[in-house]
Amino acid sequence: MTTRHLVDPDFLPLIDLLPGNAFTREALPAIRVESEIRFAFVGAPPIAAEVKVIDGEGGPLEVYWYDPAPGTASGTSGGTSGRAVLLHIHGGGMVIGSARSMQQGPSGMAAALGIPVASVEYRLAPEAPFPAPQNDCYAALQWLAANADALGVDPARIGITGESAGGGLAAATALMARDLGGPALAAQFLTYPMLDHRTGSAACPYGNGVTGEFVWTRAHNQFGWEALRGDYAADDARKGWFSPSLAEDLAGLPPTWIGTGSLDLFLDEDLDYALRLVKAGVPVELHSYPGAIHAFNAMTEAATAKAFTRDLLGAMARMLRI
Repeated sequence: MTTRHLVDPDFLPLIDLLPGNAFTREALPAIRVESEIRFAFVGAPPIAAEVKVIDGEGGPLEVYWYDPAPGTASGTSGGTSGRAVLLHIHGGGMVIGSARSMQQGPSGMAAALGIPVASVEYRLAPEAPFPAPQNDCYAALQWLAANADALGVDPARIGITGESAGGGLAAATALMARDLGGPALAAQFLTYPMLDHRTGSAACPYGNGVTGEFVWTRAHNQFGWEALRGDYAADDARKGWFSPSLAEDLAGLPPTWIGTGSLDLFLDEDLDYALRLVKAGVPVELHSYPGAIHAFNAMTEAATAKAFTRDLLGAMARMLRI
């Protein structure tokens, strides 16, 4: 049975554009190259990145810095100070994608909101399994907070955001910041976040038959999670950092925005996470977009994608007091 008839017609071209090739370790290098080529056609970002190199667990770590007022970030007299700031984490199922090739999203946020956005070039699995990507994202958050004055940002107004795997890593970074005693986050903005390593496996607790047919499938998901997992048993206190849905306690996390598609593989885990956040006393804004498949917002001119962008940017402006 196909769910194609449930897809918003505006998103049908995305199914052909992103056909969902089978992921194997042997095919992964070619898939990565194909992904880089695809994003090369998106065009120049509205704000050019300044590549900053910070100290990471695995060595030098690149952060792509998009600043609407670059005078402040470079230490000159221009620009403003005390600005809100976003840490952005790109998607790619934990195994593909890069901050270098995926510049349009974070640069567009910086331009639309008038605040700096930092996008971290975290290490990918399977070459760098858990906790390497999480540690890179957390290092970028620590760098933002420690250098707030030099960057012209307010350490009390740091938000974190990401899409798909990036949303899952954003949620993991928020858990790490809570568990490790800082830096404090003002909000987290999770776009169809990849939260539960069980989705698509025999242990999947959801069993939704209408999600996950297109773009990012159950087979893709299990490949990504197994690559990230490596030899980690997911049975210690860090299990929520690996797979945020495994976190036993969600209290103390920052106010949260979650947006997902009604046909996205991650719908159920995202709804479940939102409900658990609410029960833990965390303010949550939740959106499920009808007829939307994974990565639906890539079709930027679609009415539902425009609604998503308005909702996300509006929440960012409100929750970060821009």
